[in-house]
Amino acid sequence: MVMILAFSNGEQHLASDTAQLESEEQGAEAFAQFYDSGESVRIALPLQLDVVEDSDGLVVAPESPGFAPKGAGGRLDDSRMWAYEIQPSDTLTGIFSKLGLPIQDLYQVLEADENVLALDNIKPGVELLADVENDKLNILELRFSPAHKVTYQRKQDAGFEFKETILPGTWKEVALVGEIGSSFANDAAAEGLDARDVYQITQLLKEKINFRRDIRKGDSFEVLLSRQYIDDEPTGETKIEAVRMLANRSPVSIFYYDGSYYDEKGRSLSKAFLRYPFSGNYRVSSNFNPNRHHPVTGLFRPHNGTDFSMRTGTPILASGDGVVSRVVDHKYAGLYVEIKHSERYTTRYLHLSKALVHKGQRVSRGQKVALSGASGRVTGPHLHYEFRIAGRPVDAIKAPIPITKQLEGKSRKEFDALLSQYMARLDAPRGKAGDDEMLISRRDSQADEKASTL
Repeated sequence: MVMILAFSNGEQHLASDTAQLESEEQGAEAFAQFYDSGESVRIALPLQLDVVEDSDGLVVAPESPGFAPKGAGGRLDDSRMWAYEIQPSDTLTGIFSKLGLPIQDLYQVLEADENVLALDNIKPGVELLADVENDKLNILELRFSPAHKVTYQRKQDAGFEFKETILPGTWKEVALVGEIGSSFANDAAAEGLDARDVYQITQLLKEKINFRRDIRKGDSFEVLLSRQYIDDEPTGETKIEAVRMLANRSPVSIFYYDGSYYDEKGRSLSKAFLRYPFSGNYRVSSNFNPNRHHPVTGLFRPHNGTDFSMRTGTPILASGDGVVSRVVDHKYAGLYVEIKHSERYTTRYLHLSKALVHKGQRVSRGQKVALSGASGRVTGPHLHYEFRIAGRPVDAIKAPIPITKQLEGKSRKEFDALLSQYMARLDAPRGKAGDDEMLISRRDSQADEKASTL
């Protein structure tokens, strides 16, 4: 059966890894640890659910307002399909119990999830599908958007493997122009920018513009924005390509290139990254290996980071400026911190003994954010460090990450050529978002889903 879970509160993250039953005998409630702005709340969830069949033989649950059989046409056997819209207090432990699944199935999924940590990123609006047969979970799938999903599939009795699918889709570009009447936030929204886009622009320009004091009535702004589509359906993903503003009669411009933003002279808006998130020299105990398989079970178990052997309590530093997006205690990954540096770059720090930051906190390059440790499933104290570009893990030691503040050589020539294109499109604005969209790139978005297995 398949169930679909949609969360309604965007501020809460599900931390399924800490959920646990009080006991199978008492088993009337499940508990989960939720993390919201760095604070945890313990929430109880009833486990029992009366399950009946409708006239077509599909399972329904009349006492649960979110349950409904999913229509035909899905990839899975329709007789095993569920649709379920859950509320913020629901937990994976509770859902597994409602379906009559053993807690061991959840632990096996969590074990596979150690390599992607997608379950810790479930937010309101994410869809979760499950294929269950004979009280055994066969497939668990998270659909973050039409372009991004993570699937956990049982491999006989050995456990689960995961596959992450990221579709490039089609990106359509629009150029917007507006004039300040009351505030940048209000006037930008009136021109078609959503709250997330407005927030990103204010964060990108905060070192150049004080949006409280520098903005005057009559100032102008121009924004080049791309939106992602899959089969003409918007995914909700956007990318700010360029911004040009007149603030207090002074011009300010920023432009996107190779994952970062620069001014018209090729100077980075943010500090460069540190290659290593610590001071001193530490031995690499396990290299990045996206194709690793378990030597006994044969299951796909990629090593998406680099392990550094170090004593417990070693200070761990933020690799670059950013915002802490997760602080989670995972059954297998241990205590870990994730930092979002931009729409393109993310870093993770696993198996910590102590986190020194909280979710939502802004951090600077070189700031101490944690202490190393041996939490989770490990054989000894070490740091597991991950660097991700556009959601995909890369080798943090060898990947071409930004480590300079000024573009030079070939990169500068490429940037200058792109800058000319940006300026030409900004000089020919095309109305509000959704109107007269300019198609600038068409990439594969077919239903066969050229999956990227990480």
